[in-house]
Amino acid sequence: MSDTSHVTGMSASSGPSGPAEASGASGASSQEPGGEESALTRIALGLGGVQAAQRGRTAEARASFEALWDALGERDVFHRCVLAHYLADLQEDPRAELEWDRRALAAADSLTAERARTYESAHQVRAFYPTLHLNLASDHLKLGEPERAREQLERAVRSLDALPADAYSAGIRAAVDELRQRLR
Repeated sequence: MSDTSHVTGMSASSGPSGPAEASGASGASSQEPGGEESALTRIALGLGGVQAAQRGRTAEARASFEALWDALGERDVFHRCVLAHYLADLQEDPRAELEWDRRALAAADSLTAERARTYESAHQVRAFYPTLHLNLASDHLKLGEPERAREQLERAVRSLDALPADAYSAGIRAAVDELRQRLR
């Protein structure tokens, strides 16, 4: 989306840095339900979505990522969090964008400590929260809901301590400050 307050990427230090990693490629194995063929299908859907998005074919990217969303299943909450985050960015309707951002947050919230141990970098999911809440704040502002935007922005601010000290995190902090100024 063109709104600069909607943060699209997740850094390598906080998780996947692009939709290709969200495709399930890093978590695919023949040990999963559906086996190796299912994993290859998920990888193909993810790569297809990335390629379509890079070429500006938003509807095609959305369709590919939505199919991947369905293929991931409820158990793969880490990748669902990241994928929903990217799907939000591909929405033309602000209400649909809000819904995907809510799904991303719900996936992050459902990643319990036990489930987190099954993912190599999922223990860092806490670092997703500033971006997830920032995006929800931006969504609510677009929809003319400044009080809800302020609530989400406050949640983003309260979770900033989870961010590492790197350039990506500095960008998140700057986006939080920018949105704070817009909401005054």
